[in-house]
Amino acid sequence: MLAFLSRIALIVCIVGALATSHAQPAKHVIIIGCDGMSPDGVVKADTPNMDRMMKEGAFTLHARGVMPTSSSPNWASMIMGAGPEQHGVTSNDWEVDKFQIAPIAVGSGGRFPTIFFLLRSQQPNSVIGCFYDWDGFGRLFAKEDANVVKDCDGPKITTDSAVAYIKELKPTFLFVHLDHVDHVGHETGHGTPEYYAAVHEADTHIGQIRQAVEDAGIAADTAIIITADHGGVKKGHGGATMAEIEIPWIIVGPGVVSGKEITTPVNTYDTAATAAYLLGLTPHPAWLAKPVLSAFEK
Repeated sequence: MLAFLSRIALIVCIVGALATSHAQPAKHVIIIGCDGMSPDGVVKADTPNMDRMMKEGAFTLHARGVMPTSSSPNWASMIMGAGPEQHGVTSNDWEVDKFQIAPIAVGSGGRFPTIFFLLRSQQPNSVIGCFYDWDGFGRLFAKEDANVVKDCDGPKITTDSAVAYIKELKPTFLFVHLDHVDHVGHETGHGTPEYYAAVHEADTHIGQIRQAVEDAGIAADTAIIITADHGGVKKGHGGATMAEIEIPWIIVGPGVVSGKEITTPVNTYDTAATAAYLLGLTPHPAWLAKPVLSAFEK
């Protein structure tokens, strides 16, 4: 009898441990990616919404992208939980049927498994959306893994679309891509007044999306991550400098420690793993990423 009870107790402990390992801290996750937004831009521009998020959540201004510091490899890494060596997106010339390095694993649509794919596979009833302002972003994930995918024209339409979607459908996962900061970086240069004004505009849109979460009544159950694909130098990026590879990474939401500056390493592909952790997903075996657990540890 004692042995039987001991076995029952062991089973209960194992089941409890498994339940904990697959717990779902958040019911909703929103990632807002600002193309070309450097840590310098966050520090020097007028960014009341991101400042508030850093006070209410956890952050680092020393997260890192991947090489090369161009858009496609970095956006891909952010949603794929691995680097170019694994997913094969090595330049902006990449296409699903045009590449130099084949992905080491394949999800839907012939692409390396993304956070969109994981969520659709493991929680098929999830409401998944993506609104982006750079048409190149849309080729990085399989559109059939999302309920709504919209290639928008400018940050206002992108934000307005995301705001309406949040209020109407309260998505499980939403990715919002804003492109205008990168445009200004190329046109007038990083570190210019125009560049900081563009970062301020991005901050305003971030505030509108946070307000939509509040208006939808899901703020207590929603994690929001703010980040970027790369920084820049003068009017460009793609090189091997700290100004190009370092990116901001800010998170607020259930269980996140308030006002914590993250000192452990954060890589852009860890964004996918953190979203998976928040939604109670099992990471894909091919992912290298780790969730940024230090954001949740006091």
